[in-house]
Amino acid sequence: MLKVKRVVLHSRPGKNGHPVPEHFRVEEIVQPSELREAEVLVRTLCLSVDPYMRCRMNDDTGADYLLPWRLEEPVDGGGVGIVKASKNKALSVGSIVTSFNWRWQTFDVINGSLLHKVNPEMVNGHLSYFLGAVGIPGLTALLGVREKGHVSPGTNQTMVVSGAAGACGSIAGQIGRLDGCEKVVGICGSDQKCQALVTELGFTSAINYKKGDISSALKEHCPKGIDIYFDNVGGPISDAVISQMNTGGHVILCGQISQYNKDVPYPPPLSEDTQDSLRFKNITRERFVVLNYMEKHTEGLLQLSHWVKTGQIKVLETVVDGIENMGDAFCSMMTGGNIGKQIVKISD
Repeated sequence: MLKVKRVVLHSRPGKNGHPVPEHFRVEEIVQPSELREAEVLVRTLCLSVDPYMRCRMNDDTGADYLLPWRLEEPVDGGGVGIVKASKNKALSVGSIVTSFNWRWQTFDVINGSLLHKVNPEMVNGHLSYFLGAVGIPGLTALLGVREKGHVSPGTNQTMVVSGAAGACGSIAGQIGRLDGCEKVVGICGSDQKCQALVTELGFTSAINYKKGDISSALKEHCPKGIDIYFDNVGGPISDAVISQMNTGGHVILCGQISQYNKDVPYPPPLSEDTQDSLRFKNITRERFVVLNYMEKHTEGLLQLSHWVKTGQIKVLETVVDGIENMGDAFCSMMTGGNIGKQIVKISD
């Protein structure tokens, strides 16, 4: 038998409610450690909290590819762990494994077919990077820019990234620069984040949307207009960006975090002025779902790994210790408390 700490969803915030740590509950259970054929025992090393999880707190996620979390059952998401015992021929003891549906538990018994074995050398031993820059957020940034951004080197394009200090935005801006954008401007919510984007990640400039008028700031930072917009937030910020986009521009519709606590469809409806801008300027705005590009994931992860290992992409993380702090970390991330990828370290 095995003593396990886990996190369950205790209550739902409602579609118009804001998540608080009390919606989650930490409990200690004893579960059998005996393995059946093909199963492994894993110890959790680190877990991910991400904006899309807010949708999973509702009884209807609004997305056909996302299942809601069940009340009083373990929450799940991205995780990395180490195999401690195995009855699976493909996974030996000591293997490092990941999953997109890792239960928020200190230990777990899982069928090995549900796990993906990874090579720590891909991230220079920084295993949490498999949950960020060399994981789903990194792939979302890379494939979003490549599939929907239409970057053309040498054409003096300006890219704007909202939610630019988050796990995905911080990578997307760097990829825009690497792929040939002349200017990459980030929008975020503090001076500290603005400084990190410019001095650490190589953004051309950054705008703190909580200070002053964002439309005036965009005109100052993007005097030639905006060609590509990597949209992580939606709402008034996106309305302001789209109003200053050039004819033939491209919106990469990645996320709408400003709308996740509201009972609106996804993608949320646009104002008439914004719809007019898109129509009259022939601006593309297509929903982007990284899971629709599974055939490009392996190549994409190799590209991200190369950039990270050679220092061409810098990785920022905010790390919290302990499974008992999962709820706090999630709620902090939802209100912009993180710089870069929000990680919860469970064990060494």
